[in-house]
Amino acid sequence: MSKTSQWLYEIKPKGKLIDLNLKEIWRYRDLLVIFVKRDIVTVYKQTILGPLWFIIQPLFTSVVFTLVFNEVAGINNGAIPNFLFNLTGLTLWSYFKESLNATSNAFKSNASLFGKVYFPRFIAPASKVISGLFKYGIQLLILVIFYIYYVYNGMDVSPSYYMPLMLVVILNVILLAMGIGMILSAFTTKYRDLSLLVGFGLNLLMYLSAVMYSMDAAQDKLKDYYWAVEWNPIAHIIESYRSLWFNSLEMHWPGIYVGLGLGIFLFFIGLIFFNRTEKTFIDTV
Repeated sequence: MSKTSQWLYEIKPKGKLIDLNLKEIWRYRDLLVIFVKRDIVTVYKQTILGPLWFIIQPLFTSVVFTLVFNEVAGINNGAIPNFLFNLTGLTLWSYFKESLNATSNAFKSNASLFGKVYFPRFIAPASKVISGLFKYGIQLLILVIFYIYYVYNGMDVSPSYYMPLMLVVILNVILLAMGIGMILSAFTTKYRDLSLLVGFGLNLLMYLSAVMYSMDAAQDKLKDYYWAVEWNPIAHIIESYRSLWFNSLEMHWPGIYVGLGLGIFLFFIGLIFFNRTEKTFIDTV
């Protein structure tokens, strides 16, 4: 090879504490698209209902929440229809839960691929978050349809003037899910049973995340135990998300600025763990 010739790609150890090579990720954008398509197509492949599960899951869960928490437990949401109230919170929570769960298994689920070929490893968790947006988009459409239905039937519901901030709320969820997920993915390479604990913990966390109740209702009902909801950042994010959909609720600003600040912080911490684990995980996974 002549001195004037240059390599097209140069693979070398990561020397930086935080290494997010966007130029390299953009170069592998076709692979990112393939991963996203794979995640969308294979989830419900060889199932009877297929993509209909995207719709069935939130609808049935919202019906159960309405019966249990509103009819039995007596949680009152004022003029807001209980079903619509629950569906709103559940839509965002489902995206957070699945993004975090998938990101936390990034190393374990792609171990065979990582050991054979080089590509920016960050593409693996990023593809999970992006493919999750597809499912979230479908569920968001269902939410809009029911929202219009209740408006058409004379229910006093209307969106907030701050509705464009929904993009910031979704960004908060992405940063938080990826940050926590990348931290957990670093530990699951050594401790396999941690992935089981993550799934179990997320199921419990839902009940402390203001999904099926407002934070005001939690304060009235939980009293001395309200701190468990108050110190949960996802609860504030979901509360902010819901206040954007319903103008009758007071705008919950902590979910916007606290969620964004914490999300950025955890994302970079997660990136540090992810980069450090990337160097040696193939020997332990």
